[in-house]
Amino acid sequence: MNLGFTGKLELICQWTNLLDYMLGRRLESMVLPLELLQQFKTSDFPNPQEYEVWQRRNLKLLEAGLVLHPYLPLDETDTRPRQLQHIIHGALVKPMDTGKHSESMQVLRNLATSLACRSFDGSSPDICHWADGTPLNILLYQILLEACFDVNDQTSVIEEVDEVLEIIKKTWVILDIDQIFHNICFSWVLFHRYVSTSQVENDLLFAADNLLSEVANDAKAVKHPSCSQTLSSLLDLILGWAEKRLLAYHDSFYRDNVDIMQSLLSMGLSATKILVEHNPRNYQKKKKEVDVEFSSVDTYIRASMLRAFSQEKERLISSRKSSKKQQSSLPILSILAQNVTDLAFNEKEIYSAVLKRWHPIATGVAVATLHACYGSELKKFVSGISELTPDALQVLIAADKLEKDLVQMAVADAVDSEDGGKSLIKEMTPYEVEAVIANLVKSWIRTRIDRLKEWVNRNLQQEVWNPHANKERFAPSGVEVLRSIDETFEAFFLLPIPMHPALLPELMNGLDGCLQNYILEAISGCGSRSTFVPTMPALTRCSAGSKFSVFRKKERPPMVLLKKSHNGTTNGDDSFSIPQLCVRINTLHCIRKELDVLEKRTISQLRDNICVHDDNLVNVLGKGFELSAAACLEGIQQLSEAIAYKVIFHELSHVFWDYLYVGDVSSSRIEPFLQELEENLEIISATVHDRVRTRVITKVMKASFDGFLFVLLAGGPSRSFLLADAAIIDEDLKFLMDLFWSDGDGLPADLIDKFSTTLKGILPLFHTDTAILIDQFEHAVQDNFAPSAKSRLPLPPTSGNWSPTEPSTIMRVLCYRNDKMATKFLKKNYNFPKKL
Repeated sequence: MNLGFTGKLELICQWTNLLDYMLGRRLESMVLPLELLQQFKTSDFPNPQEYEVWQRRNLKLLEAGLVLHPYLPLDETDTRPRQLQHIIHGALVKPMDTGKHSESMQVLRNLATSLACRSFDGSSPDICHWADGTPLNILLYQILLEACFDVNDQTSVIEEVDEVLEIIKKTWVILDIDQIFHNICFSWVLFHRYVSTSQVENDLLFAADNLLSEVANDAKAVKHPSCSQTLSSLLDLILGWAEKRLLAYHDSFYRDNVDIMQSLLSMGLSATKILVEHNPRNYQKKKKEVDVEFSSVDTYIRASMLRAFSQEKERLISSRKSSKKQQSSLPILSILAQNVTDLAFNEKEIYSAVLKRWHPIATGVAVATLHACYGSELKKFVSGISELTPDALQVLIAADKLEKDLVQMAVADAVDSEDGGKSLIKEMTPYEVEAVIANLVKSWIRTRIDRLKEWVNRNLQQEVWNPHANKERFAPSGVEVLRSIDETFEAFFLLPIPMHPALLPELMNGLDGCLQNYILEAISGCGSRSTFVPTMPALTRCSAGSKFSVFRKKERPPMVLLKKSHNGTTNGDDSFSIPQLCVRINTLHCIRKELDVLEKRTISQLRDNICVHDDNLVNVLGKGFELSAAACLEGIQQLSEAIAYKVIFHELSHVFWDYLYVGDVSSSRIEPFLQELEENLEIISATVHDRVRTRVITKVMKASFDGFLFVLLAGGPSRSFLLADAAIIDEDLKFLMDLFWSDGDGLPADLIDKFSTTLKGILPLFHTDTAILIDQFEHAVQDNFAPSAKSRLPLPPTSGNWSPTEPSTIMRVLCYRNDKMATKFLKKNYNFPKKL
């Protein structure tokens, strides 16, 4: 009824008086809406419009009691309900005459009374069942409770609400209402009014929440089945509306209205709690009150966070698509990580304070949910990347920071929980970002190393080792490989990762292997001492045409051959000429020197890393470029030796092995060899780096001394020496040593003496008389082969370790001694030929 407060109050008083009057007339025999329609006239209302509203309301009440909510089920073949509805609906359009003698009123009364007086056995009892049943009573009571609201302001409760409620409570005995039912109905009316008026008056919700809390406390006292059914219906409506918002509370609530969320959450949990008490079969898992609230709030948090995450992700994707011309340089997942962090802190600051009333680790559950949501996206992202790109690194670093923030929040929130937050942290499956980054960096390292290996192999095949390629006289490929390694280090330390120290050894090992491969390839095929030194001939004396033809006496080459041009080539292959070998040495020296620079630079970069201290640098660097450093030293050693023996036994073979002391000693002396050796030394000195020049020249000197001994002790059948030749040999050795001393500008005298010690120790044998030599030989053999030497002197094996006391050395001096005593001794003891 659309009445003012005075009209409503007056009408309620009239109805109450009417009810008091009817109590003396057997109330159960009357259909109250019919009596009201006939008792009140238009004149009882301020205006006809309010009377018409009131009439329609009573007619709807009559329809509700007899047709919509009947005491007995209606027979589908019975036409009276339809007839009654036809009359009522007609009166809703056009007000009917309700006077006692009105025909339409008589028809209405007859139909209503006949329906109200039905019975289960078909008899006509005196009792009218027009309003039996809780649903209708609740509906009637709700209509009465509407009087508590201001007609002119639907969101306001009238000031006289307490007085009105006292009057309304007088109907409790008639409508079978008690305090619990009153609280249920009134909380529903308040809640419904709040919802239907666009949720603008929050006090309505607060009041409904307070009433429903009282109902929750008294819910166990509700025993009547029909009451429980009605209660469940109302609570389902409240809970359904509340959960629609609580399952996505970020969409409906914010900092300024979070108190509304608290009241709505309280109502929803009260409703859930009551429903659990009255419908235990539907809530088997929620046996304890605390579990009901905890699990419900847990569900709200997880569902709302999932929705918030999905919305944020979709917003970013949509934003990126709509602004293609002004795309952010940051990947979406990187931005999403920061936004998720903001979501988490926003959740803690705004919502968790409310949720913690029912869920002690609300923040922890929220961040765990966000952690899982982002983790799912990160997993898909990681499965799609195979190399370390800037975008991938940005995403992974952002994910790592996000995870640390979320875990820290979860731990802080759950520290006082029963298990200290262990179950919550266990729920947060680690992103393992560092492992992902480490694997990607390792893949990055492998890719860089593989590319460098390919580059090394390709460029070494093209390298010509040209001594004029640059002023430093080292190979361009060596410069490039060092530059590539330096760039790789620079790129590695520019990677925005936290594990440089942990991954540096793997990078250094890979680069070390590449550089070692370059070094080994650079010295491959360059030869060594054994490549150029002739095979040691057997101990024998033979003449031309004898069965030992392998040692036939050679004709001395003409002097014109000794003057052949010297262009430093080897069979036309410039890549292994003396200058090119010197370039290889320079390149290895440059690499070895640069390794120290690289190590110092790496140490400096590591010191800039806050995770590494000076006392840990050794452990981080490991063995550094150990393989390359060793390969450089061994390579320089091998190349120096190759140059030395190549010069002596290959480049100068025509003036040394094929000429020196061949035939007449006095006419085939060392001067031609020294002249060309000096030219080669000048080439070497001009080409080799000054830091390794002495080492190479020293190797050449040693090779010349070894060659000199080889000529004297294993020069083959074309060479023989008289006792008088010893002075010539001494003089030639002095010339050779003077060449390397070079009036003090060459090698140090003590170094020359050191390497000439063996040679100078053996030369006195060439000054020794044959008889004495034989005596020395016999004693040496007896000392070394005592048991067998008594019957016959055994042939001593050639060791190559020349010494004036070594039997093989003395034997070779005797073999090349050109006199009869030596011939006779060798023939007698070893059946050597008498002539050379």
